[in-house]
Amino acid sequence: MPDGASKKPSRIQKRNRGKILDAALEVFSRHGFRGATLDQIAAEAGLSKPNILYYFDGKEDIHVTLLSRLMDSWLDPLVAMNPQGDPATEILSYVQRKLDMARDLPRESRLFANEILQGAPRIEPELTGHLKPLFDEKCALIASWSAQGRLPPLDPQHLIFSIWATTQHYADFESQVSILMGPDEDPHARASTHLRRMFEAMLKV
Repeated sequence: MPDGASKKPSRIQKRNRGKILDAALEVFSRHGFRGATLDQIAAEAGLSKPNILYYFDGKEDIHVTLLSRLMDSWLDPLVAMNPQGDPATEILSYVQRKLDMARDLPRESRLFANEILQGAPRIEPELTGHLKPLFDEKCALIASWSAQGRLPPLDPQHLIFSIWATTQHYADFESQVSILMGPDEDPHARASTHLRRMFEAMLKV
């Protein structure tokens, strides 16, 4: 980016950056990092390739920017698990928040999934520096609830993995879900009921 770009960005610059990031999110979520190209991002954004390179150093810079922006919102549902709350209620609320994210942010979910499938080469510092400490904290919280008899004996790590698997599935495998259930049916209402019943049974003392 030119030297002058270090100044406060103009309204047009903010708008163009937003268009590029939104277009890149669409392209990366559809093709993955390896399959995506700057030409595809430029076409999706309705901007020229040189214009893209004015705002970003390249494809990887755009990808890392998207992933970094995603992490805060991605961690919010786990952060919201309240140590002072009722354990089953807190975990069931977490399940619903993750399902809501799968419904509302499917492209972001697929962006994250594609990065993890590639071995997390660009997001590993975020995982080790932010997700891992939070994950360990919430696992310790769930273990303490079990030790207090407020939850049955269970494996906190695999409980959280199960929540991720059963909620993010609806975003990451959206095409398969649509084919199997039919394109006119919204799966999330039934998924919410099913997952609540399933996890209620698992969490019953």
